[in-house]
Amino acid sequence: MRCPYCASTTSKVVDKRDNTDDFSTRRRRQCLRCGRRFTTYERIEKVEVVVIKKNGTFEKFDCEKLRKGIKKAIDIEKVSEEEIDEFCEVVTRKAMVSANPISTVEIGNMVLDWLKSLDPLAYMRFASVYKDFENINDLKKELENLI
Repeated sequence: MRCPYCASTTSKVVDKRDNTDDFSTRRRRQCLRCGRRFTTYERIEKVEVVVIKKNGTFEKFDCEKLRKGIKKAIDIEKVSEEEIDEFCEVVTRKAMVSANPISTVEIGNMVLDWLKSLDPLAYMRFASVYKDFENINDLKKELENLI
């Protein structure tokens, strides 16, 4: 770390404090050359996660968009906010560690698999929008696959 007063690169850490609110670390340093103190902050760089949409375009991953879609389909009495948050966290982590951009199709299938085990009615609600049912026969086929 370079001293802002004398530009020396030798300093020692006098005090260190972690901030759990924004996941930063504050360090008080003392320059070993001029003796003056200064403060530095260390923060985790936000990783921008990109998804591939059905039409082939790229878009920044938005966990809030995923959460809203799930909330429209579920019965809040059957699936809690905590369960939704945990699932969204799993999807976010999967998107972050993926070597290639994850597709919205893959995310949609993850939601369908998750909803199928939790609430079959929510599964059908989500599937009707996600799979873009055009008529009652599409709904009937999906229902038969569910049973």
